[in-house]
Amino acid sequence: MLDTLHRIVQEVTRANDLEKALQLLVSGVREAVHSDVCSVYLTDFENREHVLAATDGLRPEAVGKVRLPMHRGLIGLVAERAEPLNLDDAPSHPHYLYIPHTGETEYHGFLGVPIIHYRSVLGVLVARQQQPRKFEDEEVTFLFTLAAQLAGAIKHAQASGELATLTRRSDGGARFLEGRGSATGVAIGIGRVAYEGAELSAMPDRRITDIAAERRQLLDAVNRVRDELEAMKRRLAGSLGREDQALFDALLLMLDSDSLVRRALTLIEQGNWAPGALRDSIEEHARVFDAMEDSYLRERAADVRNLGNRILSHMSGAGGQADARDYPEQTILVGEEISIMQLAEVPRERLAGLVSMRGSNSSHVAILARAMGIPAVMGVAELPVSRLDKRALIVDGYRGRIYISPTPSVFREYQRLADEERALSHELQALRDQPSETVDGVHVPLLLNTGLVLEQRTAGAADAEGVGLYRTELPFMVRDRFPGENVQTINYHRVISEFAPRPVTLRILDIGGDKPLPYFPIDESNPFLGWRGIRILLDHPEIFLTQVRAMLRASVGFDNLHIMLPMVTTLDEVDDALDLIHRAREELLDEGYEIHPPKLGVMIEVPAAAMQAEIFAERVDFLSIGSNDLTQYLLAVDRNNSHVAALYDDLHPVLLHTIQQVATAAAAHDTPVSLCGELAGNPAAAPLLLGMGITSLSMSSGSLLRVKAVIRSTSLPRARELLRSAQRCRDGDCVRKLMERALDGMGLGGLVRPGK
Repeated sequence: MLDTLHRIVQEVTRANDLEKALQLLVSGVREAVHSDVCSVYLTDFENREHVLAATDGLRPEAVGKVRLPMHRGLIGLVAERAEPLNLDDAPSHPHYLYIPHTGETEYHGFLGVPIIHYRSVLGVLVARQQQPRKFEDEEVTFLFTLAAQLAGAIKHAQASGELATLTRRSDGGARFLEGRGSATGVAIGIGRVAYEGAELSAMPDRRITDIAAERRQLLDAVNRVRDELEAMKRRLAGSLGREDQALFDALLLMLDSDSLVRRALTLIEQGNWAPGALRDSIEEHARVFDAMEDSYLRERAADVRNLGNRILSHMSGAGGQADARDYPEQTILVGEEISIMQLAEVPRERLAGLVSMRGSNSSHVAILARAMGIPAVMGVAELPVSRLDKRALIVDGYRGRIYISPTPSVFREYQRLADEERALSHELQALRDQPSETVDGVHVPLLLNTGLVLEQRTAGAADAEGVGLYRTELPFMVRDRFPGENVQTINYHRVISEFAPRPVTLRILDIGGDKPLPYFPIDESNPFLGWRGIRILLDHPEIFLTQVRAMLRASVGFDNLHIMLPMVTTLDEVDDALDLIHRAREELLDEGYEIHPPKLGVMIEVPAAAMQAEIFAERVDFLSIGSNDLTQYLLAVDRNNSHVAALYDDLHPVLLHTIQQVATAAAAHDTPVSLCGELAGNPAAAPLLLGMGITSLSMSSGSLLRVKAVIRSTSLPRARELLRSAQRCRDGDCVRKLMERALDGMGLGGLVRPGK
């Protein structure tokens, strides 16, 4: 039966449309389990009915006409219970409902299994037998497995409109797919599918004799990609700040990485042709990032692979940018995994929105979309990419929804929302030169999360009052050895000097475990709870001291350096790290450097640190709450795992309670406490964080004006009142609705959802 299962799955997968797939399915199942009838009923949620969508054994003319109300009959019972129902005598069951116009005779044996997609019952697969008998366990498992295979195809059809056709009724244009809203806003336009002309992973090995020719081919392609990146950066200079232009510098740094190109050249020297050598080098580097827990760094694997495909396209002669005329006036760029170069190829005046099957808020393309003000939805797992070219699309970046071929009524509603969005954006621009303070004069500094690359010209957004989080990991990842003290000093000096006198918080290197370096491998059975972060640096003080010395040397002549320790769990770790920092400064003073004492702080990212916040606050100058990791650790949820991502909720009362504990502990010692992460950039969270006593917020540049608008529209007493109400909520949805109503009252509801 396993061979039969595979055959049916392959036939269904190859079908051109859902209707054909369902017919192949019922015919295959009827034959496989020797039943008299096999049928599929699909759930019409809008009309609350189960519709006969395909059958082999009942009257064909009944398809689309037989409609069973939800919760009625055996079909309704299977859907309601969301579990198989296996009966030897169906007519004797109290829920049995006889439908004469299907041509049904008196069938006794009944097996119904639900078709489930992420807790939602999309339909029921049914086998019927005239003779009284229960189906065998093997047959139940067979149908159950097929139903699971069918769920994805039905979800695709629901989004594309096929499902409405099969159920013979319109669903009012409410068809949509869900992902993660990665850049707020509403976009209406025409889909344009992005794809690479060559796929590196498909390249075979091939032995060569002319090594010099293969080397030239690789290096020529690398140079052409470098020229493309430089040209894209120049073309977008008018649309992006220098910090966001540094995204291209990050790709150039990867491209110029000695280890990546050198490894490919070594493989060519060993006899493999250029595409095969490039494939292996790219994959080796990408796997390093794949294994990382940090969502930002893990997304760099996609950047490495995209670079590899772009280099390969130039080797095969398919390189070069698309003609601007290939893109509609209002282009919605769609892809399985869109690269920053594919995004940059679209003329800015034609780019309206972005939709990607894979990727997260931490991907470079999502960061760039936020910086450019382009609505984007990432991680749309069921996105039917191949069917979306030249299709009318709506991107709802607030709710993370994609509408495919919307009805006129839905189109008109979203057109109205898009008009309101433009008006709101115009109003926000007026806040650029205004202070970030409440109506009763409480100042709330808004800081920038940055640190994309090492060799870059860093400049903060005009409204940022400093850098609240500068990541230092990436430059270590793209080299084949630890960067020396002088190299680090030069690059830290750039960001410190360009932001001066505004504060710059450099986060100490967080490596190991889930973030191994190619030249510093660590093999552990459970890397997430193993030798990592501050634990490695304290065991290897030479790495720690080199980085701290570079930070301190970079601050000579300035008094704005803050140094932050990540992922601490014990007081001993903090004390030992502070001793090393003080030692590094004393060494530099002895060497003749004039260095102001930096502000020293710790990140609160794990529950253990949150519980010890008051003790930490006695030891350091500031605390910084890393909301992304703290949420994941508190809720035990990987937000990048599509199976559990819905459980990730950064407005969960447990998280709010924990943040409040940290803020209260810090206040007891007059220690400033900042918050960085996505929660800091959420306008709905700003009053709650203000009410808790959070003293500054650090976020991506695209969120600054939105959060500032909320800060300038509330008062400290009102923020505390909202916090008390939120603390009475049982779940994150309750908190979210509370804050949406509050923002509506300020006239700022459009910051968190369209139409307000």
